[in-house]
Amino acid sequence: MKYLKYKCLLAIILGCSLSGCFDLTEEVFDRVDSGVYYQDENSVKSAVATIYSTGATSYAEYFWYLQEFPADQVTWRVWNGGQWGYDEGEKFVFSIQNWTPDAKIIRSAWEKAWTTIGLCNTLLADLGELAPADLKMTEESMKAYEGEVRTLRAWAYYNIFEIWGGALPLNIEPATVDGDLPPTADPDFDVSSKKIYNFIATELDACYEGMAENQVNRMNKAVNRMIKARLLLNAEVFIKENHYSECAELCRKIISGEYGKYELAKDYRDIYSINNTECPEVIMAFACEDGKLNMGWMRMTFYPYNIWDYFGGTYSQSGWNCTCLVPSYDNQGTVNELGGTQGATCFLDAPYSDKLGAVYERFDDRDIRKKNYTYDKKNGYSGIFLKGTVKANYGKGEALKADADRDGQDLAYVDQVGTFMNLGRNLETVMSPRWGETNSGLRLVKYPVYPTSAGIDFQNIDEVEFRLSEVYYMLAECEMRAGQADKAKDLVNAVRQRYFTAGDWADVKDRPGRGFTAFDMDWMLSQWGVEFLNEGRRRRTDLRRFDKFTQGQWWFFGRASDDGGLYPAKRDRKYEWYPLPASALQVNQGLIQNPNYK
Repeated sequence: MKYLKYKCLLAIILGCSLSGCFDLTEEVFDRVDSGVYYQDENSVKSAVATIYSTGATSYAEYFWYLQEFPADQVTWRVWNGGQWGYDEGEKFVFSIQNWTPDAKIIRSAWEKAWTTIGLCNTLLADLGELAPADLKMTEESMKAYEGEVRTLRAWAYYNIFEIWGGALPLNIEPATVDGDLPPTADPDFDVSSKKIYNFIATELDACYEGMAENQVNRMNKAVNRMIKARLLLNAEVFIKENHYSECAELCRKIISGEYGKYELAKDYRDIYSINNTECPEVIMAFACEDGKLNMGWMRMTFYPYNIWDYFGGTYSQSGWNCTCLVPSYDNQGTVNELGGTQGATCFLDAPYSDKLGAVYERFDDRDIRKKNYTYDKKNGYSGIFLKGTVKANYGKGEALKADADRDGQDLAYVDQVGTFMNLGRNLETVMSPRWGETNSGLRLVKYPVYPTSAGIDFQNIDEVEFRLSEVYYMLAECEMRAGQADKAKDLVNAVRQRYFTAGDWADVKDRPGRGFTAFDMDWMLSQWGVEFLNEGRRRRTDLRRFDKFTQGQWWFFGRASDDGGLYPAKRDRKYEWYPLPASALQVNQGLIQNPNYK
């Protein structure tokens, strides 16, 4: 891929301003000259705002596909074997872990990945040519902006490092007019991984001291340290080195307030609601606003086309209708009229006894989140799921109607995936996502969707990228790996307690939950999934770090067949890293494909 030339002014023209931290009006210039454009601090703010907007939109969609669909919690469900929602297999191949270097989503992710990094490179080069006095700024302010942009670049690099590992180039200079991306950092994948790892770590350590604290819509000092903690936590995946003790030490400093004052939210809804920038748990969130940076459309992936009859909204956003939670039950038993069966077996129970997947049943029945999403002005919203018959006006009205294979029937979501009407293929005990129906799989409402009558636009809720609970879970895992299971349990429970009444918590806190007999590593991985469900991180390096991404079994793997073949219980390890897109290799001879895809 030709490396796009991003000079500051073009970035401003193409970018969108952020709400909250930055409230800027777009200005169009026809010259590319940092000395002309950068006159004061506002011009720097404008350039930085462009990077935030580009970064958020670049990573929101395609990287979410790559992190969630191949993992054990979210799937792209097809209706009737491809008559509806197959989408030429573009997303389906990720749910079955069977992609190639020609995959369109991999190519799109690659092409978008370098935009944010390119903007950061150019802005840092521009600022390097200017003195603080030129911008009517203090040296401290200039240093803070540089630290912010360097941390943005490190964040962007960390995201792509999780995807492509040592196949990446190290691209830290502004592009030339006709310049390509540099070659892969080193011909040896492991050596290249080490170089990129060291770059991210060194960059983060070099710039956090002068950064701002407690500024939620900006990269701040605590964010910088959290990225470093993520790097250390996943060092065994990245560079085959154990750095858990260093990660634990850094997490303790973050929790103690050394890099900003934060605390766990007592009410989980504060993290995702319209005023989440005021939540003490939120360390950094991308500022969203309809008409500027709008990420509301990515919150519609789980919903049917007529979902506004349930939510009571009049928004232009439409449901996608193909995404659902991985099912908790097989298809044994007597078929119900509206789908699903009576007498099905949960994948958590014998003979399956899965430690992965079965999302809904991972939640304790007493967990206040484990009910259908509803809203009223007095009490706000509650619940995060859609299960069973979906009725208008938060369950108070008539049943919504299904479409496609169940057109005209009542819409009733079941915690199973299968052809319950035997359309396209007879119902089998366990079927792959290719063989769902329009009502197969439960739906998730992680961020609230407010009715029009509430006067709150759900599209204006800021998208949380870093929160303190992640630091608690990182520290808990480090303690677990050090043999301190009790300390790990206490750290996780410090977060979990808010999901239960006081009476229920007294019983829940010392029970590992259904499917587990001890507070062990399997339990720890499960808790990661429950707390950060659908937040774009499940493959990330959670499953990778526990060696479960290709080697773990859930749902249809090892149990369902298609095209005459059985989906393997364990997949090829080559899928643990993504391949460079074939299109990138064609235009840049210096890039070296991930070894297992050659």
